[in-house]
Amino acid sequence: MIRAEIFANQSMQELLINNLEAALPDFLYSIMPLVHGRGGESYKLGTTTWPETNVSIIAYCDDDREKTIRTVVDYIKEKFPDEGIKLFVLHDR
Repeated sequence: MIRAEIFANQSMQELLINNLEAALPDFLYSIMPLVHGRGGESYKLGTTTWPETNVSIIAYCDDDREKTIRTVVDYIKEKFPDEGIKLFVLHDR
């Protein structure tokens, strides 16, 4: 089993979900719609000074889903390279 964590600019949420659900029709996930923090290039704090926020999508699924999830996320990252899209995968071992 894996835990896939996707972080991205909040504007990418719908695109990520739509593509993941299209590639994996029974894809189950949780969304943290308002994620504050500091990334490699800027802060995302939802304030007047740092107005943007991120979203986090977390999914637990079988190991064989990892390649498809990576393919979907990499495809979207290529199309939108400045939206801070990151994928982290943790393996249950």
